[in-house]
Amino acid sequence: MRAGLTLVAAAALALGACDGGGDPVQQALRETAATNQSATVKEGVTSAHASASHGATLGDRTFAASEAAMHAGMATASGETVDEAYIAKMIEHHRGAVAMADVALARSQDAEIRRMAQAVKDTQMREIAEMQAWKPAPASGK
Repeated sequence: MRAGLTLVAAAALALGACDGGGDPVQQALRETAATNQSATVKEGVTSAHASASHGATLGDRTFAASEAAMHAGMATASGETVDEAYIAKMIEHHRGAVAMADVALARSQDAEIRRMAQAVKDTQMREIAEMQAWKPAPASGK
């Protein structure tokens, strides 16, 4: 029962660790996470009740940790320029896709799902390597 509240609290803390300025989408995510966590704690809602009232299925709960980690990673990834921030955030986004593919590979019994998950993982890993190798273009002296 506490695991769900702990996950929500961890996500809220990770999102709240970001500075107050910056991307309005990140700010909205931080505010929503904090509001949801606060409401859950105030109401004393158990994770089982919260899951049932929010429609979280076994499938949803199976991916909850990888989703939370991805969102926290994206919220904290940054860069000095738009380009650098884009690369940092997309690396985290792709890592999330790899983590979700790993869950599907470990838990799915469907051969087609496992094939797609492996293809996603392979593609995302290649793209992560490509983004990690990216270097900003030198600034022109003009």
